[in-house]
Amino acid sequence: MSTKVLFALTSHDALGATGRRTGFYVPEVAHPAAVFRRAGYEIDYVSVRGGAAPQDGISPDDTVVAEFLADPATTKALATTPAAGDVKAEEYDAIYFAGGHGTMWDFPESEELAALAAAIYERGGAVAAVCHGPAGLVNIKLSDGSHLVDGKQVSAFTNEEEEAVGLTGVVPFLLESTLAERGAKITKTGNFAPHAVADQRLVTGQNPASAAKVAELVVEQLAAR
Repeated sequence: MSTKVLFALTSHDALGATGRRTGFYVPEVAHPAAVFRRAGYEIDYVSVRGGAAPQDGISPDDTVVAEFLADPATTKALATTPAAGDVKAEEYDAIYFAGGHGTMWDFPESEELAALAAAIYERGGAVAAVCHGPAGLVNIKLSDGSHLVDGKQVSAFTNEEEEAVGLTGVVPFLLESTLAERGAKITKTGNFAPHAVADQRLVTGQNPASAAKVAELVVEQLAAR
C-alpha cells in the first residue's frame, strides 16, 4: 500500500485590511510535492472550506512551480479540494500544513483540521508544517488534552521575518510568539535562510526556503516508524 500525504491549504484570500490578496504559498506546495512524489507518496489536498484554494507566491522563474501547475490533475485537485470535515484521517500517513499568510486567519479556527491532524498523529503518522503553515498547529490538542507542540522543537516564520516583510501589524497574531505560548521550543536561524526540524513525528520549517527539507524529514520520520 502506498504512503499518502494530505496537503492542508488555506481558504482565506484577503491580507487583512491591506486590500492585497493572499492564499497558500504555491512554492511551499510544489517543492515538497516533488520530494514526496520521488519517494513514492500519493498526494491529496484539503482546504478549510473546500473548493478552489486561493494561490499566492507564484514566480515565473520557478520551474518546479511551473511544472506543478502545468499538471492537469494537480490544477483540478486544487480547484476542487474537499473541506476539512469531509476527509478521513485513517487514509493518511502524514498531514502537511502549507504556508501562505492566509493561514493566519483560518487555520487556527478550523477545529476540523486540528482534529484531523491530531488523529493522524495519534495513529503514528506525521504532522508537518512550514512557514505560516504552523498556524495550523497552535490549537491542535492531543487526546490527553496537551497541545501537540508542547515540549517539542518547532520552527515557523519568525517574528523577525514578519517584521522584515512589514506585516507585523497586519497578521492577527505573531506565529512564533503564539507557538511559544503553547509550549513549543522555538528553533530558528537567520531571516529567510533554510531551517527545518523533526521532533517525535512533528516536522516544521521556518520559511519557503525550508519547504523541501520539511518533506525530506517527513519521509525520514515515516521510514523510521
